Amino acid sequence: MIDNRATSVSAARRRTVIDALRRGAVPESGLDLLATGLGRFEAALDAELDAVASGASVFKAVRGEYGSGKTFFTRWLGERAKRRNFAVSEIQISETETPLHKLETVYRRLTERLTTASFPPSALRPVVDAWFYALEEDALAAGASEEELPQEVEKLLVARLAEVSRQAPSFATALRGYRNALAEGDEATAAAVLAWLGGQPHVAAAARRSAGVRGDLDHFGAFGFQQGLLTVLRDSGHAGLFVVLDEVETLQRVRSDARDKALNALRQLIDEVHSGRFPGLYLVITGTPAFYDGQQGVQRLAPLAQRLATDFTTDPRFDNPRAVQLRLPGFTQESLVGLGVTIRDLYAEGAEAPERIRNVADDAYIADLAGAVGGALGGKVGVAPRLFLKKLVGDVLDRVDQFEDFDPRQHYKLTVASTELTDVERNLAAVAVGASADDIELDL
Repeated sequence: MIDNRATSVSAARRRTVIDALRRGAVPESGLDLLATGLGRFEAALDAELDAVASGASVFKAVRGEYGSGKTFFTRWLGERAKRRNFAVSEIQISETETPLHKLETVYRRLTERLTTASFPPSALRPVVDAWFYALEEDALAAGASEEELPQEVEKLLVARLAEVSRQAPSFATALRGYRNALAEGDEATAAAVLAWLGGQPHVAAAARRSAGVRGDLDHFGAFGFQQGLLTVLRDSGHAGLFVVLDEVETLQRVRSDARDKALNALRQLIDEVHSGRFPGLYLVITGTPAFYDGQQGVQRLAPLAQRLATDFTTDPRFDNPRAVQLRLPGFTQESLVGLGVTIRDLYAEGAEAPERIRNVADDAYIADLAGAVGGALGGKVGVAPRLFLKKLVGDVLDRVDQFEDFDPRQHYKLTVASTELTDVERNLAAVAVGASADDIELDL
């Protein structure tokens, strides 16, 4: 049976998805085509997105083992948010590039990765320009003449950012400096001021002086700038901002002092979201069960553990999708095969000989390949999807499409090179071939 989703897809969307899977990556878009087993979350999550669009704020924690689809899930949810006209930003937490306890760096990465339905990262400048355009339209609608327009826009700027200015007055100052630089035709200064507004360090002193701001954004100013960005997004026509802090479990591997600061910063973020300081924000973090339940993660800070506490003692079928934590069950052999069939049908729709694709790579073969990949990873089907889809597209479907006499049952034998595995996959493969515990690298 052909998946109906595969037959109504544009060539561009199909190519984007297939190309990403061929590289072993999670597609940046088109994830609704691949969603398997996420239907039970849809109603609750859509209701939360609608609430955020109406001025609420939501915090969500996603838990799942490596390979369970956390990145896929958050991008899938981000696509749903983008269809509701949210801006979206996905941030990878890491000790060196984006330490969680340095919120000014988190804010900077947020603006660098900011995207909308119309603009790729970084969409900060188009958003700010749209905001000023909206202010001008509002001023003209209120009866301002062309001569009065600059003064009336200034009044609206002050009024719209009044709440933000109580916490971070330099946000409004920088916006004003950006607009003035554009009015004077000074593009270099305008770009530099906007970079400073996005949290970039080391902006030229002359540009900062011209805008009336000083220094670099610090930890305490980051919350105020986040408020300001939400205000600008709302007034420029966006329903809200969807932010993902991915791979938060990396906190378990940093120095204890930095870990404690990061956990406290996370606790502070959650409290600010729940206090209503960030209307229009949907904030998601992802992590492994060990991060949420272990003594090197959330349990290290009792107030944070209390805020994230969720009952997972019942059958996963009865998990509450409205809870603060969501559990991703990971893939089974059956769901992995179902995903493979979906990809096969999606690929076939863009192939020159779609029937040959479906006949040669039939459901039975896909089941065999899924079992072989899972076996190569120590029987851990739950962490197999990335590698399975990479092999299915790049090693099997591409060859069936290009070579009429290629039969994967005769001409292809699954090989898994160490270089194409992630650390987790490599460790599982070592277990599968009987390596001793001393041979397995542990990320401590």
